[in-house]
Amino acid sequence: MSMLQETFGMARDPHPLRMAFLRWQCRVRQMSMRENAGQPDDSIMPEVTPEGAEDAMGQIITVMNKSPAYSVTAELTHMAAKTNDPAQRRDQALGFLAAGYYQKADEFSDILTATFPPGSEGARALHEAGHVTLSFDAFRQRFDLRCKVWRLAEHNPLYLATMAHNRLFNPALPPATEVLGFEPDWANSSSEPPLT
Repeated sequence: MSMLQETFGMARDPHPLRMAFLRWQCRVRQMSMRENAGQPDDSIMPEVTPEGAEDAMGQIITVMNKSPAYSVTAELTHMAAKTNDPAQRRDQALGFLAAGYYQKADEFSDILTATFPPGSEGARALHEAGHVTLSFDAFRQRFDLRCKVWRLAEHNPLYLATMAHNRLFNPALPPATEVLGFEPDWANSSSEPPLT
C-alpha cells in the first residue's frame, strides 16, 4: 500500500501492529495534552536512524494526523486565526486536543509527519536515505518502525494538517517549512514487549 492510498482514504494495512501502535500513540498523546501541557516527550519523539546507518541521527518531534475522511485541518486553521495571542492560541489548542481528538485510533493515518526548517540538511539526509527506523521508547513500551520517507508537497492533506497543528504551538513557522512523511512498513516493524 502506498502513501497515496492511505492519504486519500483507500485500503489500510490490516497488520495488528498498526492498530496497537495507533492506540498507544492516541493514549500517550492525550496524556501529553492533559498532563504535560502538550510538551513532547520520548513517546512522540522517536530516535531516527537512516537505513544503513549504525547510529541514530537524533530525535524528531512527530505529528499524528487524522485521515482525510476525519480531517480537522479547517478547525485547527480557524483556531490559529482567531487570536494573535500565542498563550490563548495554545490554551485553545490544548483544550481541543485533550478532549476527544485522540479518542478514536481508527480515525488516524499511520503516516507520521515532522516539520523541518527550510533547507534543512537533516531533512535532506532523511529523504535521501529513502527508509529510516523510528524508535519510540516510553512507558515500558517500545516500537521500532521501518518507514519509507516522503517529502510532502504543500498541497498534500498531511502537509496541510501538520502545518495547521504545529502553527498552534509555534506561530513563527516559516512559510517554506519542510514536512516529511514517514510511512511504516508494518511487516518489517516490531514492538517490545511483542504483541500477544
